[in-house]
Amino acid sequence: MARVSRRAFASAALAVLASAAPGVAAPAGRPPRRAVTEMRGMWLATVSNRDWPSRTGLSASAQRKELTTLLDKAVDHRLNAVMFQVRPTADAFWPSPHEPWSQYLTGTQGKDPGWDPLGTAVEEAHARGLQLHAWFNPYRIADHTDPGKLVASHPARKHPDWVVPYGGRLYYNPGIPAVRAFVEQAILDAVVKYPVDAVHFDDYFYPYPVAGQTFDDDDAYDTHGGDFSSRSAWRRDNIDKLVTETAVAVRKLRPGTRFGISPFAVWRNAATDSRGSDTTAGVETYDDLYADTRKWVQKNWIDYVVPQVYWQIGNAAADYAKVVDWWAGVAKGSGTRLHIGEALYQAGASGAAAAWQDPAELSRHLTLADRYPQVGGHVYFAAKEVAADRIGALARVVADHYKQPAIPPS
Repeated sequence: MARVSRRAFASAALAVLASAAPGVAAPAGRPPRRAVTEMRGMWLATVSNRDWPSRTGLSASAQRKELTTLLDKAVDHRLNAVMFQVRPTADAFWPSPHEPWSQYLTGTQGKDPGWDPLGTAVEEAHARGLQLHAWFNPYRIADHTDPGKLVASHPARKHPDWVVPYGGRLYYNPGIPAVRAFVEQAILDAVVKYPVDAVHFDDYFYPYPVAGQTFDDDDAYDTHGGDFSSRSAWRRDNIDKLVTETAVAVRKLRPGTRFGISPFAVWRNAATDSRGSDTTAGVETYDDLYADTRKWVQKNWIDYVVPQVYWQIGNAAADYAKVVDWWAGVAKGSGTRLHIGEALYQAGASGAAAAWQDPAELSRHLTLADRYPQVGGHVYFAAKEVAADRIGALARVVADHYKQPAIPPS
């Protein structure tokens, strides 16, 4: 696969973005207008064929066409980065020596699709002036609890002691050091092979709590948790280690490639911790997912953070305005870039709050976030909604906020 220098990529990005933005060309004889630096991203989810491919079993050419069409839609809306999910369930969208080909490509886990989706995505994204952030889910194995449904060569079948069934799914146990080493090895294989612009995690660390169920890591805690004051402290340390070790390895293996995380947006409610946000959310990442997202930002362990602020302005439990304000305070002076995750999927959706039926709600989010110098851009969930733009909410954002081309932060 062709390698693209960062200087050449930046030039290509500006050229493509300018061509996609009518009215920004400079008059003859004048230098081109300097592009702003701003994250304008979209998530492209592959789990359960959410955004791509539209269904399993399509031909390689049909899958490739669907993928490039989504990339073109990103350019059409003046976006400049794609968070492409390449390891949704302990599988791979590239020829990995560690994990099987994803079932979401062919319908059969482990079956070669006949092409390299990640390699193609990197090339095609860069050709369009888009950054490609490779998105990995560390611990999720399957959306069922039957290891026998996994391909026979799957690491989870070779190491059943690594696996915890919980909430109708299978997960790798974050408390086993060998699991963490394996997960990092599987992820870093892609970093070595492809000039990805970033490694990206979302909000899945320890699984979201399920009422009446217990995540059974007793044996791992008995073996490895002796130095900790509580199981919760031990679990948070396990996730801290994943984050810090991945960050160090990415920077060593491919200097210039960044590491970013997109957590659920509530670290802790203020009623739980005075340092928390003015929210009453039912989930707190610190206590429920064992992800100390505030610490990761303030210690600059990660290059960027994209909290999923998926609520409207004025939401009673988690007001978009209050949550953005809290994150801006956390990021201030940290060295970690702050981008805001936006719920484009809510715009015009059946059953969504009344505010989301207004095409201007999303644009108001950007207007509000512009008050904070710490906010360096936005990322939209997700590609299917970018393509459809159901009620024109993204078109309104483009008209109101994306009149000039923008180069993503690097």
